[in-house]
Amino acid sequence: MNRKRLTQKCIMMNIKRIHLFALLFFLPLLGNAQVSLRSDLKKILLDEKDFSGVVLVAKEGKILFHESYGYRKYDQHIRLKKNDVFELASLSKQFTAGIIMMLQEEGKLQYDDPVDKYLAIPYRNITIRHLLNHTSGLPDYQEIMDRYWDKTKVAGNPEIIEYLNRYSPPARFIPGEKYEYSNTGYVFLASIAEKASGLNFIDMCNTRIFRPLGMKVTDIRTLGEKSVMKNFAIGHVPVKNPDRFVRADSFPSSNYTIWLGNRKGPGRISSNATDLLKWDQALYSAKLFKRASLEAAWSPARLNGGDLSPYGFGWMLKWNESGEKVVWHSGDNPGYMTRIFRYTADRKTIIVLCNNAYERFEPMMKKLESAVLKH
Repeated sequence: MNRKRLTQKCIMMNIKRIHLFALLFFLPLLGNAQVSLRSDLKKILLDEKDFSGVVLVAKEGKILFHESYGYRKYDQHIRLKKNDVFELASLSKQFTAGIIMMLQEEGKLQYDDPVDKYLAIPYRNITIRHLLNHTSGLPDYQEIMDRYWDKTKVAGNPEIIEYLNRYSPPARFIPGEKYEYSNTGYVFLASIAEKASGLNFIDMCNTRIFRPLGMKVTDIRTLGEKSVMKNFAIGHVPVKNPDRFVRADSFPSSNYTIWLGNRKGPGRISSNATDLLKWDQALYSAKLFKRASLEAAWSPARLNGGDLSPYGFGWMLKWNESGEKVVWHSGDNPGYMTRIFRYTADRKTIIVLCNNAYERFEPMMKKLESAVLKH
C-alpha cells in the first residue's frame, strides 16, 4: 500500500473514532434529558388526579412520552389505553382545510371564490378564504338548529344549510372586518369541497389524507359506528353525585353531537394520538401539500383594517416568548377536550386527548407546555 493510500486510511479511521466518541459522549446526555422530561410530565399528570385522557410528546417524530390516564368507560371501570380512539372535536378543522387546499392546488376552486358560487346561502360577499380563517361574519348554525330542529332526528350539512336559508339569521359583521371563530364556515367548506370535486367529503378525507398517511384508526364515523368500537374512549362530564363522571350522551337534548351527528367539516373526526403524530410529521414534507399551501395555512389572515388575526387555514397561531411561531388547535365537544401543539422550529409536538371534560385542563396544558419547552 502506497503512502498516500495509507494516509487516507488513517484519516478515515480517525474520523470514525471521533464520530464514535461523540456518539458515546452525547447519547447519555440525550438519554438523561429524555428521562428528565418523562419524569416532569409524569409528575404533572399524576398531580392532576381526575384527568382522563392520553398525552403524547414527540420530537422530530420520535415519541418521548406516550401515556394514558383515567377511564375509557367510567361506569364499567375500563381503563384507558394509550392507543384508544377519541372524538377530535375541532381538531377536525385542520383536515377540512387540508381538503380545500388540495382542491385549490388542483384548480378545482380558488380561495377568493365567492361562497355563493357553490352554495345557495342567504349571505353575500363571503369568500372561501373568509371561511378558512374565520372572518366571514356568519351566524352560528347551532343556535338556529337548537331552536328549531326536531332533536329526535339527526341533521347533517344539507339540513343545516336549509335551516340557515329558512330562518336567515343576520350576519354578525361585514366579511373580513374581524376574526370570530365560526363552525358554520367549516360546514360550508365541507359542502363546497363536495360541490367542487363531485365526491363525498368523508371519502376524500379517507382516500386523500388518512389512508395515504397510514392513519389506521382515523375516520369520520356515525354514532352507530362509534358505539360498536371496543377501543373508543367515551366522552364523560362531571356531575355532583357518587359516580362523579357520567357519559356525555346521557343528556341527548343538550348534546349537539347526537342530533347534529351527520354534519361534516367542523368536527366529527375520531382518531388517536399515534395517528395524529403521523399527520403532524407529514406536514414537514411535500407528501400531501405544496410548501406554498402550508405557508398560507400557517399565516395569519389580514383583516380589512390591516390588522392580523390569530388564525390561518384550519390552524390557530401564536408566538412563544422567543418569538417562534406555534401552530396549534383546540377542540371541545361534550365530554371531550383536545389539543395539538406544533413547535415547528425544533419540531416538537404535544398531543392531548381528554374524555372527561377535565375542569383543570387549561392550567394542566400550560404546565405540560412549560415542561416540554424547558427540555
